[in-house]
Amino acid sequence: MKKRMTYKGAGVDIDAGNKFVELIRPLVRKTFRPEVITDIGGFGGLFSFPTEKFKNPVLVSSTDGVGTKLKVAFMVGKHDTVGIDLVAMCVNDIVVQGAEPLFLLDYLAMGKLSLEVSTKIVAGVARGCLEAGCALIGGETAEMPTFYKKGEYDLAGFAVGVVERDKMIDGSSISVGDKLIGMASSGLHSNGYSLARKVLFETMSLKPKDRVEGLRRTVGEEMLQPTRIYVKAILNLIRDFPIRGIAHITGGGITDNLPRIIPQGCMAVIRKRSWSIPPIFELIQEGGRVPEKEMFRTFNNGIGMILAVPPKEADEILKRLNGLNEKAYLIGEIVPAKEEEGPIQYQ
Repeated sequence: MKKRMTYKGAGVDIDAGNKFVELIRPLVRKTFRPEVITDIGGFGGLFSFPTEKFKNPVLVSSTDGVGTKLKVAFMVGKHDTVGIDLVAMCVNDIVVQGAEPLFLLDYLAMGKLSLEVSTKIVAGVARGCLEAGCALIGGETAEMPTFYKKGEYDLAGFAVGVVERDKMIDGSSISVGDKLIGMASSGLHSNGYSLARKVLFETMSLKPKDRVEGLRRTVGEEMLQPTRIYVKAILNLIRDFPIRGIAHITGGGITDNLPRIIPQGCMAVIRKRSWSIPPIFELIQEGGRVPEKEMFRTFNNGIGMILAVPPKEADEILKRLNGLNEKAYLIGEIVPAKEEEGPIQYQ
């Protein structure tokens, strides 16, 4: 007689999935905005668009993941902050357009559902949403036996925001003379981890629990510092100041991201010594003999956002940011383009 087969026997536990939904329900509900008209567990998240607040609204969307930073979370066994990274990577890309993030959906996939690990991950997502002011209105948890190694998972997200058409920020109004303000990062954020892990764990033979002179935390703790969420600070600035362009410094560093907002006829001058580069970047550069050019194209090097602002507003914007507990620096300016130079000149 043939053995009876079940989905659970094949590695997928539907009952555990249902229990997981009940565990995270109170965490998710805390993120709900007044516009949310659904609960988790439905086929789709429902969000009532606030039409009364907008005359000519434009929806802004973004999708992203956490990348190989997850490998460090697996090594350390710490899963409560990668959800913050996920939210940050999505909503920071939205706010640079001048948009307010409205809601986010997440996707979590693993070989075998661990209620403890999964709940910690979603708790981090919920914390990130609260920090960004957006609602976590749904998502998907996929149990995929044999697809992921034991203890490993992947995490991705999708967010939607809104901005008035005449208040969109795209860099088109940037002009010669504008100042560049850099907002400090919290560390590596969620980019460059393939190189960072290779240098720190392979070339330097460090372990996550190791302490290195100059770092305030262990190597693992330093690498797992959550990506900074800049939403509330930038929305505060937009309300009172003319911000002409904003670049989120993610994969590609300053070198590849800042040119995305610089119009033709202009170039950026960046003064490398105008801010303090955090020790983790210096450790990677020295430990892997990474060229400076490569550092600026792979990592944020301590700058998570760059704002292009009118010169007469720069000092007041810096004061406002400091008042909002954001470290910010005047790191450069916009000058006329030179044929022999690229879009950025480092000095």
